[in-house]
Amino acid sequence: MKEFLQVLRRFVPPYKKYLVLTVVFNILSAVLNIFSFMAIIPILQILFKTQAASVPAGLMDWGSGNMKDVLINNANYYIYEMIESMGATTTLLVIGLFLAFMTFLKTGAYFLSSATIIPIRTGVVRDIRNQLYRKITSLPLGFFSEERKGDIIARMSGDVQEIENSIMSSLDMLFKNPILIVFYFATLLVISWQLTLFTLVIVPIMGWFMGFVGRKLKQKSIKAQSLWSDTMSQVEETLGGLRIIKAFCAEEKMNRRFDKINSEYRENIRRVNTRQQMAHPMSEFLGTVMIVIVLWFGGVLVLNNMTLSGPTFIYYLVILYSIINPLKEFSKAGYNIPKGLASMERVDKILMAESNIKEPEHPVHITDFKSKIEFRNVSFKYDQKWVLRNINLTIEKGKTVALVGQSGGGKSTLVDLIPRYYDVQEGEVLIDGVNVKDMGLHDLRSLIGNVNQEAILFNDSFRNNISFGVDNATQEQIENAARIANAHDFIMESEHGYDTNIGDRGGRLSGGQRQRVSIARAILKNPPILILDEATSALDTESERLVQDALEHLMKTRTTVAIAHRLSTIKNADEICVIHEGEIVERGTHEELLAIDGYYKKLNDMQTL
Repeated sequence: MKEFLQVLRRFVPPYKKYLVLTVVFNILSAVLNIFSFMAIIPILQILFKTQAASVPAGLMDWGSGNMKDVLINNANYYIYEMIESMGATTTLLVIGLFLAFMTFLKTGAYFLSSATIIPIRTGVVRDIRNQLYRKITSLPLGFFSEERKGDIIARMSGDVQEIENSIMSSLDMLFKNPILIVFYFATLLVISWQLTLFTLVIVPIMGWFMGFVGRKLKQKSIKAQSLWSDTMSQVEETLGGLRIIKAFCAEEKMNRRFDKINSEYRENIRRVNTRQQMAHPMSEFLGTVMIVIVLWFGGVLVLNNMTLSGPTFIYYLVILYSIINPLKEFSKAGYNIPKGLASMERVDKILMAESNIKEPEHPVHITDFKSKIEFRNVSFKYDQKWVLRNINLTIEKGKTVALVGQSGGGKSTLVDLIPRYYDVQEGEVLIDGVNVKDMGLHDLRSLIGNVNQEAILFNDSFRNNISFGVDNATQEQIENAARIANAHDFIMESEHGYDTNIGDRGGRLSGGQRQRVSIARAILKNPPILILDEATSALDTESERLVQDALEHLMKTRTTVAIAHRLSTIKNADEICVIHEGEIVERGTHEELLAIDGYYKKLNDMQTL
């Protein structure tokens, strides 16, 4: 319960007005329910002709005695008067109409209490999804190298849905059932405190049995949700690797692998749901046992003429049975909430994740790049092994510096330090003499444009992909960027021009077309610093020529850091740095490095053979 209340304290406060309304309507529903069922007493008195035995002498003043006695006396007096003036059958009809009217009011209040809880349920789930999405976009790239995408998707879909189905659906338990239980219990005390005390001995025993099955449910739910994440990860991997799966005829192998995970998930969720389904029959049986015991004890009180009449005892049983349903809801929630808390625990692993890329408390705001980028004694490691060691590099404004070397040597890591995707462990990265850790992240990344080996596009139109990083871009600006990137012609040849949807990750385009759209995006952003991460390595010769031409347009007047495997694309760079095992082992122009006859010369010779 403590964990459940903590979840509510985190997410429910924005919906306080709905809470107030649902509490008010629940109180109204409980009161109307009590008074509507009170009409059962005179109905039974009329039907079994017990009214004459208790005809009141007259009306009692409301302050003249015990409130219960005054209420019973005056109600009996008015009913007796009605019987005398209208007859028993007509009085029975009037009381029945009163019961129907009170029931109408009660059900109306009950509906309003449920209707006012719905905005809370749906709003909280929306807020959790929004918080998750914002957290995902704010976390550093390093977080996602340790987490599987399928697992994150499972937490945002299945786990959040489980929170809605389990925790949010149990809000009635907290804001409706306690009110009903308190009012019904107070009524039971007023009717017969002796019988109610006897009932109180039974209720805790019943409650203990109801909670017995739910105690281990949370642990089982965590395991089931973890297996659901494995299932989603398998689907995500399969969608991304379908070409390889088919090429290696591995369909059956993947099917068996998926079936194994899926069956394990099914078995765990079967156990959880089986236990959950025990809630209703168990509470139904225990509730009936309680009624039987109370019926026996109350019958003794009635038959021995001890403080309780037959009609009043029937009314007592009706109220007691009414209190069982809220108690059953408590029992049901006791099984549901652990499942939701297990999912909330998994969601919190993302929501509570610490970002090691923190916005400085008093950031230095920059709007332009003026002089140089400097790596000063930079060393970096992801875990234990150093990826970069003692990097010293200065990139002057307007110059192009190329990074070449073996795969895994640290080239991409080096350029990722400029926009602070990662923070260095030793040394510092400076722009215009200011440490990037002291800059505002938005200001820093606004200065930088990226064109990567894999063109990352979105399932949207050409227009929205090109203008992705620029708000309120005009059609003319978008077209100019596309022309410079050699993309305008093939865009205009598409079905709807710039409004054509390019498919998931640009799947409807060729590799060269995707790359030129991403270059157009960088051109429109117009950043003073440009990072090219093997932007042409995955292209055919014709596409490479078109993309290289677009890149040359993009690189004009910009400071460029280019990672390249094809040395032909960076021959004209102002400086080429050869990175080997995390260190800069050679640097100079193309001709100077060839003359050294070292690593660069070997790379060049291998590509010219």
